[in-house]
Amino acid sequence: MFDSEPKDSQVGETWQRFVQGVLGLLALIGALVMAHYYAPPETASLEQQVHQLSRQVEDLERQGAFSPAAVDDARGSVAYIYGVYRVSGDARTPPIHARVAGTGFIVAPGLLATNRHVAEPWYGDREAAIALRHGASPVLEKLEAYFPGSPLPVVLQPVVVAKHGDLAVLRIQPTAFTEKLRPLPLAPAPPHVGEPITVLAYPMGVTGMVAKSPAAVYERLSLHQDDAGTAGELAALSLIRPSATFGHIGDVSGDKLIYDAPTARGGSGGPVLNTRGEVVGINAAYLDGFSGGTLGIAVSNLVPLVEKAKRTPAETPGNSR
Repeated sequence: MFDSEPKDSQVGETWQRFVQGVLGLLALIGALVMAHYYAPPETASLEQQVHQLSRQVEDLERQGAFSPAAVDDARGSVAYIYGVYRVSGDARTPPIHARVAGTGFIVAPGLLATNRHVAEPWYGDREAAIALRHGASPVLEKLEAYFPGSPLPVVLQPVVVAKHGDLAVLRIQPTAFTEKLRPLPLAPAPPHVGEPITVLAYPMGVTGMVAKSPAAVYERLSLHQDDAGTAGELAALSLIRPSATFGHIGDVSGDKLIYDAPTARGGSGGPVLNTRGEVVGINAAYLDGFSGGTLGIAVSNLVPLVEKAKRTPAETPGNSR
């Protein structure tokens, strides 16, 4: 009777040790499972993830919209261009007298870039082309630029006009105001398809600017037929201001850019900017009825014209590339 008690105690102790061992083993297995699924990554893997995330953030920043401050800074270098020209010849060809509106931007100190069909408005004009083939002569009666912040226009003089292509560089009448204008930087490489862009221009010319003006100014100027007079009043009221439209590069074909930033008549010659504020192209035309059909010319075609214009003395402007 007394011998059985120690045996029961020994059995109890044995089972206790067994249960504790099993529980300890289960705890160890659980810890290993938790460590496998929830342990932090190794240092090398963590650094790789951080690098990848940083690269993704940089890509998102590059693809982000132009900041308002950057747009405003570039706006000051973008001018509204207004001109008057005539093409006249003999009695066989009726004279042509017309106006032109466009956009230009500072590309170097004292120099402004735009389209050829703005600097020489008869370029691309079918009626003018017929008259010119019959011996008529074109005359540029007036070509002026209105810059944001300036109450007065400045006279423009064509310096270099591309023989092949819709580009031109003009000289700006030197004034205390124009000497302070900042040239827009030119992009060193072409844009990529899908890259965000901003177009600064004057779509619809003075009509577009009047439409954006305060109600009292709009009521007074909306019925004016004199574009030059209207532009003068807008300048005096500090209402010369290019519009900014945003889009993406849809295609790059040689020296042609296709993008979906909307524009209209008067927007020709405006700078096409990337998100770094660099000029990647010059706005040239748009296709009616096709929302993704705004056309521009790659800035690489402009660079040699600018270099030639820099070497051309002011008193002897050239007229070819």
